[in-house]
Formats: sequence, structure tokens, C-alpha cells
Amino acid sequence: MHILDIIQNSIKAKAELIQLLIDEDIKNDKLLIKIIDDGCGMSEELQKRVLDPFVTSRTTRKVGLGLSLFQQAAKQCEGDLKIESTLGEGTVITVDFKYSHIDRAPLGDLVGTIITILSVNPDLDLLYRHLINDNEFIFDTRIIKEELEDVQINLPEILSWLESYLTEGLEDLRR
Repeated sequence: MHILDIIQNSIKAKAELIQLLIDEDIKNDKLLIKIIDDGCGMSEELQKRVLDPFVTSRTTRKVGLGLSLFQQAAKQCEGDLKIESTLGEGTVITVDFKYSHIDRAPLGDLVGTIITILSVNPDLDLLYRHLINDNEFIFDTRIIKEELEDVQINLPEILSWLESYLTEGLEDLRR
């Protein structure tokens, strides 16, 4: 849920390319989640206030819980959340956890998250890189779109194929 929320923030920041890195370093008992976007970035002032749940750039409600809840989840698991952002260039959100911490929530439905993002944002490019110890799975919509040429990535048949591809890739990664 946190990952989808942060990526939604990137989309609202007019990102064209979002990079999602998940590094499950089980050998060293660490989980790292990094979301990098090329959106509009944040001013230094906003970066200082953005972890306050009562600060949001939304106009639909007065609270912005995504980043503050993600930070709280990380801190409960001996980790933290770090924000690096440059106005006009983009934002990097880095979150780390103690992998084996009893309070660490599971990663959730990553395939569903990616398919949801692509289904409503077909023009967005997404680079998803997932590491588990020494194994790696990479999914890059730029390469897929090149193969598809003029076919939209969010057609039901394409999304179904992508869902199978992602599911198989993550299953192979976990073996």
C-alpha cells in the first residue's frame, strides 16, 4: 500500500519515469525500498515539512499520511525513511527495514500494484528492479513499449500478459 501511495505522489508530481527498487538482502537482514522519480521535485521547505501528516499538496483533503505512515512503519522495524529532492529534477524516497523484524509488514501484492499503475497510466515509464540476495528481476516498460510499437500497454490482453510475466519473474526470483 505504501509503495502504491508513493508512486501516486510521483505521478502527481508529473514524473515520466519512476524507478522502483526493492532489495531483499536476507543475508544481512535488510530490506531496502527506493522510489526514484523525475517529477517536479520538492522545495527544501516542503522536504522539511512533508513527513508531518498534516502537510499535503492535495486539495481534496487536509492530511497527507503516505510518507509519514511509511516512515513510521520503517522506524517500528529499526529502519527509517529518507527523502532527497531537487526542485524541477525529481525525488528519491529511500526506506529501509530490518528484514526479520516481527513488525515488518509483508511487501504485499507487487504484481497487482504494478498492473494497477500501468492500467491507468499507460504513458508512464516504470523501471522495477527487485533483488533477493544475489538474484535479480528487472521489468522495464520502456523495453516493452519498444516491442509493442504503437500498441497501448494498458490493453487488457497486454496487462494480462504482463501480469503473468511479472508473477513468473517474481516466482523465479524467490526460488
